[in-house]
Amino acid sequence: MTTPIRLLFVAGAGRSGTTILNTILGQVPGFVSVGEVRYIWERAFGENHRCGCGEPFADCPFWSDVIARAFGPAGPPAPEPVSRDLLSRLRILHVPAMIARSALDRPTVPPHHNDAAIHAIYRALADTPGVEVIVDSSKLPPYGKLLERLPGVDLRVVNVVRDPRANAWSWRRVKQTGDTDKNETMEQLELWRSSLVWSAWNVLIARWFPASARSITVRYEDFVARPRETTARIVAMAGGDASALPFVDEHTATLARTHTVAGNPNRHQSGTVALRVDDEWATAMPAAQKWFVTALTFPLIRRLGYRFRV
Repeated sequence: MTTPIRLLFVAGAGRSGTTILNTILGQVPGFVSVGEVRYIWERAFGENHRCGCGEPFADCPFWSDVIARAFGPAGPPAPEPVSRDLLSRLRILHVPAMIARSALDRPTVPPHHNDAAIHAIYRALADTPGVEVIVDSSKLPPYGKLLERLPGVDLRVVNVVRDPRANAWSWRRVKQTGDTDKNETMEQLELWRSSLVWSAWNVLIARWFPASARSITVRYEDFVARPRETTARIVAMAGGDASALPFVDEHTATLARTHTVAGNPNRHQSGTVALRVDDEWATAMPAAQKWFVTALTFPLIRRLGYRFRV
């Protein structure tokens, strides 16, 4: 009998603190942190970015074994068409059509023959010795809906929310990716765009993955304030052992290297890491920008427990 693909999907807007949560969850016995797998076609297969372990993707023993079992001697399909197809199907412009299909009880994301290759990767990950739960921080709610209907997938969801002003400020920062030997920086977004994405994704997550025994929402600020307690809740929801966490005290964790294929540069961190709230935005962000983002994201700000005034 084929075992289920137990998948913990970390959802949310980009720059919400999902990478450090993903890394911590990957330290739990039986959990494997693989980062943003939706990017595996472009950044790993196509551009050979570094794995979280530090090796180029093509040289990582973990991924070499997974890919060999997933696709056999023929290897994976050409990455560019799969990446292009995913980008097209998951675009925010298609959200109205996704909502309509979901309301009609049709697949939220239209099926495609490339889904078989996507499924093969998760199947091989689930069949890896010692792996009980796959932690995927791909974040996009449409991608979560795509994964939900893959054969054998047992999906659990944690939605990570961050104050939209902090989120928008983070998108304006210049950050080195650390994924290649080139001097590359992470994508930046204008305030209006990051606010739109923050609102759209959080509305969709609440609609498609409402609070239940299989889905919870965690605020970044609460996670950093009480990381051990918050992580234990998530692990228990995913069916793991909440007593086996990597914390040496309430705010410090010991992190081993993971095999994340994409994510924030801190996915390459290892060793003893102290978790502290990143609140630079509160003093560095101009007041006009704070109010602009507040206006664009109201009333979700209050619904998610954030102050209207800044």
